Amino acid sequence: MRIIFMGTAELACRPLEALCVDFQIVAVVTQPDRPRGRDLKLQPSAVKAFAAKRALPILQPARVREPQFIEEVRALAPDLIVVVAFGQIIPQAILDLPRYGCLNVHTSRLPRHRGAAPIQWAIAEGDSETGVTIMKMDAGLDTGPILTQARTPIIEDDTAATLHDRLGDLGAELLIKTIPDYAAGKIAPVPQPADGATYARKITKEDGLIDWQQPARTIHNRVRAFVPWPGAYTGREAKGTRSLMKIWKTAPVNAAGEPGKVLASEAGELLVGCGEGALRILEVQREGGRRMSTAEYLAGHPIREGEYLGGTQT
Repeated sequence: MRIIFMGTAELACRPLEALCVDFQIVAVVTQPDRPRGRDLKLQPSAVKAFAAKRALPILQPARVREPQFIEEVRALAPDLIVVVAFGQIIPQAILDLPRYGCLNVHTSRLPRHRGAAPIQWAIAEGDSETGVTIMKMDAGLDTGPILTQARTPIIEDDTAATLHDRLGDLGAELLIKTIPDYAAGKIAPVPQPADGATYARKITKEDGLIDWQQPARTIHNRVRAFVPWPGAYTGREAKGTRSLMKIWKTAPVNAAGEPGKVLASEAGELLVGCGEGALRILEVQREGGRRMSTAEYLAGHPIREGEYLGGTQT
């Protein structure tokens, strides 16, 4: 089977690696190199770096809708196109080319969490489980019929980073099991149910700003959801200087206090009131500094009880 693989993000590398074992990858399509880092040097995508190590043919169209690229795909005569975390909408002209169509590995149990950031929003919204869906793509946004699905629980210690890695492995395993049965006609695509559809929009840096008016459990989930990016953060004002403090790890506790008010700050403990309950802060990072335990942070940057995080200070 001649397969074109389309992917960009790190999440796509594990499925691509799995496909390389038993299938013929005639091209890997990924986004153009982007400037990154302080010096803004052009850097390849994670998928391009992986494909280069495997000496796989690489295509990097600026827009997959361009007629020239569509003709390149046609000339490759793929039997199947597999799409994972690619980053562009695939036009119908490409969806119609392979005889088996285009399959997408989506990191949620569709129709819940359609869209760009299903892993983060599954945690942020307090879901107890998530999973992977292999679907046959149509012109809509993650609306195509379902071939197979798998589940995984979201455990208390999961962050977007840990869940990302687990779903990457789960998606790769499910994909290589699904393709042969699908091609043999043993799996029929099933339309997504009309009920239960949600949209997981793209994460922005502003999503990481903590609103202390929210319940402690909600803030805790958002802290976990935004590891490693954009991170959860709050403002702090000390000695007339305002700075940001990133919060990496927390635990909700049954305590009461004004939202944003520091309820305890001694013996390495930092407890902050929320709209409901309180949050024990376990790991932090000062602006321009490194990630550290709260005890380490407080040793060099004391926070007094009664101070308010988020801006206002008594």
